[in-house]
Amino acid sequence: MANLTLSGKVAIVTGASRGLGEGIAYELAKRGAKVMITFTSTSSQARADTLVARIASLNNGSAAASVRADLRLPESPAIILDATLAAFSTSTIDILVNNAGVEQHRPLTDVTPEDFAAVFDVNVRGALLMTRAVLPHLRAPGRIINVSSLGARRGWAGYTVYCASKAALEGFTRALAVEIGAAGHSVNAVAPGPTESDMLDTLSEEVIEAQKQRTPMQNRIGTADDIAQVVAWLAEEGSRWVTGQTISATGGAEMI
Repeated sequence: MANLTLSGKVAIVTGASRGLGEGIAYELAKRGAKVMITFTSTSSQARADTLVARIASLNNGSAAASVRADLRLPESPAIILDATLAAFSTSTIDILVNNAGVEQHRPLTDVTPEDFAAVFDVNVRGALLMTRAVLPHLRAPGRIINVSSLGARRGWAGYTVYCASKAALEGFTRALAVEIGAAGHSVNAVAPGPTESDMLDTLSEEVIEAQKQRTPMQNRIGTADDIAQVVAWLAEEGSRWVTGQTISATGGAEMI
């Protein structure tokens, strides 16, 4: 059994029915946290239910619940917050992981205002409004962790809007760290490189192999657990002197 370093903590992980979010939610629960799992579409309900059951089977004092909420909608953060407080009979939140995100591949000449909004409404505004909803309930020392991307610092053709959204998320991370640091809260971002996920499945084998060769650590693609370990550390007491930072979790594909 893992050390229960997050026992008694309440966490929200957005976009947690699959991929990185699923791995993050499970790792926080392994360390003892009570975790609210958010998901967007009805097709994800079964996966969310499965994750809740997996966490229940840990039998380590952790717990999980799920709520369907579309972070493209401004009212969703309040829905998520209320569901969390009710599910765990609490008035406080300890950890917020803004993981929900969308990707878009399109040349800039084809990008419409609607395309821009579709990405920024989730990747930036969704994280900002989710954080705003949680802040009055954040118990010190609170932890806010934003999931960014290697794309925030490395440009990719056809991903101008996506890369810009992740750069904005990192800017938000730094500004908020200054704004709420006096209260004892930390705010950090984790920037994964290519990681096993639904998004990665859209890439060709050629592209994936090339990325492996650019990754010094074992020449492989990252896993959800690789990223979850970094996020869980940021959620723990041991990270108390780290704030306003973006942690590059890329296996060395990006060194800063």
